[in-house]
Amino acid sequence: MNMYSKKVIRYFTHPKNVGEIKDADGKSTEGSLACGDIVNIYIKVDPKTHVIKDIKFKSYGCAANIATTSVMTELVKGKTIEEAKKIKFSDITKALGGLPPVKVHCSVLAIDGLKSAIRNYEEKHGLAKEEDLNESLIRSRLRHVMDPSVGRDIVSLGIVQKVKLEKGIVNILLKIPKDHKHFKHIMEDIEEKIAYIPGVKGVEREFLD
Repeated sequence: MNMYSKKVIRYFTHPKNVGEIKDADGKSTEGSLACGDIVNIYIKVDPKTHVIKDIKFKSYGCAANIATTSVMTELVKGKTIEEAKKIKFSDITKALGGLPPVKVHCSVLAIDGLKSAIRNYEEKHGLAKEEDLNESLIRSRLRHVMDPSVGRDIVSLGIVQKVKLEKGIVNILLKIPKDHKHFKHIMEDIEEKIAYIPGVKGVEREFLD
């Protein structure tokens, strides 16, 4: 017997809002160590009404990952930022007619990706609530920078060797070959996750030989 509902199968085989928004107002990359899934979220927001006019995603994962993220985009499109924040992973599960217990984390991942994209938008536009800027916060953000080749974050992989914060300048010591397949993507994602945090004046990267 199939473990997935008919809706999950439908959204997996015919997902909605797949793709990338090149000039996205907010974007995120999130991953789940539970199953190695990675999802990229892109949002386009009306600056006056804060309505999410468009949202797209790319998924590197299982059927449940694709289906849950697709449903999330449909639930979010047309809602304001504040309305979108109130959407829960259980809303996604319900919209799909249920998920196997071992796949519920996929709906959580979809929500995490949405929240990160919204936070990225708010930080870029000076709308984010200011957090205590410290090395712990920087590391927590770096845990959301994924290496797509293995589906794990750059902190747990040991790519981040050291983080130093001084007078608003974030210095990150990295151990990664510059010919790494996803080097450019990882560097861009580091900038995206760190540079817009309130209080950050610059991001410097150093590399171990």
